[in-house]
Amino acid sequence: MEQKQAMVAEVASRLVGAQAVIVAEYRGLDVARVTQLRAKARKSGLYLQVLKNTLARRAVKGTPFEKLAEKMVGPLMYGIAQDPVAGAKVLAEFAKENELFVIRGGAMPNSVMSDKDVKALALLPSREELLAKLAGTLQAPIVKLVRTLNEVPGKFVRTLAAVRDAQSGT
Repeated sequence: MEQKQAMVAEVASRLVGAQAVIVAEYRGLDVARVTQLRAKARKSGLYLQVLKNTLARRAVKGTPFEKLAEKMVGPLMYGIAQDPVAGAKVLAEFAKENELFVIRGGAMPNSVMSDKDVKALALLPSREELLAKLAGTLQAPIVKLVRTLNEVPGKFVRTLAAVRDAQSGT
């Protein structure tokens, strides 16, 4: 009993800062494949847990993910992500490679997602990609300004030389 309460408490604590929960059926996957998935998930910050649905319902009760309870049917693996896109990408890629792993849906705070919504989320650029694009966009005007400022002294020197040559020629 204490072990079950500890699992519920752990999952509930993970939900506190989560931005998405994705549920997938894992029936028929061998241990090696699940271990492979867990390694990929860890690298992307995705927390994976196999949990009885009754315990999962207790964990989500009173959280912004409470509506997910309607999707909790069958043997499910729960992915809890801080970055919804990264979590969806890991699970969607794994589902493509392993037909026995089927995404059943998910939730973001106060909204439930279908399996198609999760797959669409996986197609979005990741947080890192978006930040890189933003940095590039912000950097472009600065780079142009620096190039212009670097050209000014050369033009100034050429102008002075032209004036000097014009005066010495007269």
